[in-house]
Amino acid sequence: MGSKAHALLEGLTRWWGSKRVATTADFESMAVILLSGKGEASGVALASHLLAAYAALPRTQQRRFFELLATRFGPNLATVRDAVADFMQAPDAESAARLHVVAEPRRQELVRRMNLAPRGTSQLVRMREDLLTTMKDDPSLALVDADFRHLFASWFNRGFLSLQRIDWSTPAHILEKIIRYEAVHEITSWDDLRLRLEPPDRRCFAFFHPALSGEPLIFVEVALTNEVPSSIASLLGSSRTPVTPDRATTAVFYSISNCQPGLRGISFGNFLIKQVAEDLKRELPALNTFVTLSPLPGFRRWLSAIRGENGGSPVEAAMASALAEIDRPNWQSSASRVLRDALSRAAVRYLFDAKDAAGKPLDSVARFHLGNGARLERVNWMGDAGEKGLTQGAGFMVNYLYDLAAVERNHEAFANQGEIVASADVHRLRRTLETRPG
Repeated sequence: MGSKAHALLEGLTRWWGSKRVATTADFESMAVILLSGKGEASGVALASHLLAAYAALPRTQQRRFFELLATRFGPNLATVRDAVADFMQAPDAESAARLHVVAEPRRQELVRRMNLAPRGTSQLVRMREDLLTTMKDDPSLALVDADFRHLFASWFNRGFLSLQRIDWSTPAHILEKIIRYEAVHEITSWDDLRLRLEPPDRRCFAFFHPALSGEPLIFVEVALTNEVPSSIASLLGSSRTPVTPDRATTAVFYSISNCQPGLRGISFGNFLIKQVAEDLKRELPALNTFVTLSPLPGFRRWLSAIRGENGGSPVEAAMASALAEIDRPNWQSSASRVLRDALSRAAVRYLFDAKDAAGKPLDSVARFHLGNGARLERVNWMGDAGEKGLTQGAGFMVNYLYDLAAVERNHEAFANQGEIVASADVHRLRRTLETRPG
């Protein structure tokens, strides 16, 4: 260990004992020496100190750490310019490789070295969670997030993940996390969890990573049935009659929950659904249908927005009187057939025509499943009549069908042409937008 590293570590030991909050200069000194150090032992110690100093920061002061990464640990632009000039003079593989090396921001290597610390990966995942929160007030930090995302995409590559079944015999500390992280249909108690795990026609699977011991990354809950369900109550009702697994024909993915906010944007769900479907097919050969029962979380917000447009959209102009009914308290208990038809047509328009800035479906759940190669199979009136379902999706739930023989073809059509593959029933309902305005 060099003399600077020795001196810094001694200073850090004194600083840590004093419990003083680290300054920006402290962080910069630690980062510079961590990047310049060669010894593994000193690197581990210094990385541990740096992460501990960050963890001790009050939330209101985390921003200055990320600003330091953004402003002081980017690429050396003068070196990049020289490398670009070298490449232009001799555009060969060697000069391209040099350009690639010098163009990498120094903060990427800093994050790699912080990962040397014990439990460094889990601490960095939490650090990115803080960064995502901070970015809401400071979009300029997106450059720092891009580096985290780049590294995490490699560290959490599918090859490093293990798929494990979650059942009633799973250790309690993991079951507690399943209760805590369930994001679609709240698990209200241990008895509620037991009803989702213990019956023979229920399955739950999660991805785990060796660096995050005991921490699920994402999990999916599955119901084995003999039909494609139209409502969540039919799956979660306590009085239902369980299906004998080897006689089930349909696997229903009714809840998918991400467990690590710091891994947002790192895709696991597409691998999870496809692998679970393949594993279930091997276990239970009678299964021939793999389908979701999914929420429509952005529908009500979108509906409110288009109803407020001046001049009126086609949906607003044609259906305004019917759609106004949903403004009444407890509107669903006395909804008219006209309202049901109007909302169903509006839901289909939302799924097909409402787009985000990238031209993809505005609805996050639709974007996920259609991007995975699923087919838009059916929209279900009052699929979720609970408070959350009514508030977010006007009660609608959607079936997305995973035809294992067609998912790659559907994915390519969606990714390359923006095509939404849908069933004949959905297309029939969509045509009523043109032929039956209200």
